Amino acid sequence: MVGASAFIVMPRTAPQVKKDAVRYYGAEIIECEPNLEAREQGVRQVIEKYIAVFIHPFDNDMVIASQATACKEMIEDVSLSLDCILAPVGGGDLLSGSLAAHYYSPSTRVYGVEPEGAADAIFSFESGTVQKAKFINTIADGLLTSLSERTLGIIRLHVKGILLANDEEIKFAMKLVLERMKIIIEPSSALPLAVVIKNKGMFAGKNVGIIISGGNVDLAKLPF
Repeated sequence: MVGASAFIVMPRTAPQVKKDAVRYYGAEIIECEPNLEAREQGVRQVIEKYIAVFIHPFDNDMVIASQATACKEMIEDVSLSLDCILAPVGGGDLLSGSLAAHYYSPSTRVYGVEPEGAADAIFSFESGTVQKAKFINTIADGLLTSLSERTLGIIRLHVKGILLANDEEIKFAMKLVLERMKIIIEPSSALPLAVVIKNKGMFAGKNVGIIISGGNVDLAKLPF
């Protein structure tokens, strides 16, 4: 919008639809191997080559504040009081921002959700230190990043817990949203609904808000 250059360091395995969207908006993609070290190295090279300013995708107060608008808008838009809000957690920016509920609706409980195949936030939340996933095997590719010290510190203030779902449960929720709501969402976005369906007793009789966080999925590679 302001005509500035943007360079996005992105894993080569990222969905093609995401790459196409980034290029459509005018940014330049620098592809790297799908691991943290390669992304960080790519960022360093961009900064050195273009004298660029680094904007961290989640370990950044302004990014977290912008993510808080999703929760704020949900609370303002619904006509009933929300008992719970569920948000996916990867790097933790969206979940950190969702703690806006603590200020706009103090009685609302916030839960983070993550895939069983990339479960690091739950161990970080319980231990108080940033943990890595014991293994990585999930279709929810948007949630493979670990928390930062910043996001973990915010999350531990008010989040009530981290809940998990497996890939089959994610696929079911993803397909349900497509069939009933006619909305195409990525696997990471389906996690909140998958967790609600999995824990029906926990959420029975409650007004539950879920944040659908993106639709970066290749239509030719739907997992169901």
